[in-house]
Amino acid sequence: MTADLELGKIADAVSTCKKCALFHSRAKGVPGEGPSDAEIMFIGEGPGFHENMQGRPFVGAAGEFLVELLAGIGMKREQVFITNVVKCRPPGNRDPQPEELQACAPYLERQLQIINPRVIVTLGRFSMARFISNAKISEIHGQPIRVKGMLVVPFYHPAAALHRPSLRSVIEADFAKLPELIQNAGKAPVYKPVKNLEEDNHAEQLSLF
Repeated sequence: MTADLELGKIADAVSTCKKCALFHSRAKGVPGEGPSDAEIMFIGEGPGFHENMQGRPFVGAAGEFLVELLAGIGMKREQVFITNVVKCRPPGNRDPQPEELQACAPYLERQLQIINPRVIVTLGRFSMARFISNAKISEIHGQPIRVKGMLVVPFYHPAAALHRPSLRSVIEADFAKLPELIQNAGKAPVYKPVKNLEEDNHAEQLSLF
């Protein structure tokens, strides 16, 4: 089965998923979109109001900023794959809950396996925590790191700049580094997580490699 068909199966599953309570507030599931052979995969936190209504990721104000940021490095939205750690909108745009993140994890894991992107850009702390635990985004944003064979680069969520204008220049500077980060992907340090049995077990369950 082709990669596009596999991604379509995930989208179908998301549209009828009832693995957690988020389906109660779902107008449309938001599995993600982009080419199945994308070199870059952007992973946000969860759909907002406009995403929930349209079934597409990053179509509100944060999405407009993301398109602007991509244009700044000579890229188009259609060139990258964009998704979230949870595929249905948390009510009131609240933070995703642990059980919701766990329920959605297999969908994201399968997308990563199918697309096998060269670079994973996490947008926001919940997305970052999927790969890098016990870290503060304010301390490691824009710094590439290898996690189980994958190159992960944590960025602030574009929406952060809408709430804190002072972060706009920080986010723009991080995006400006992206072409060079891709070019020098092999030089990224390997992530060494803090030893914690519970976290290690959780990471092992979600491991792709």
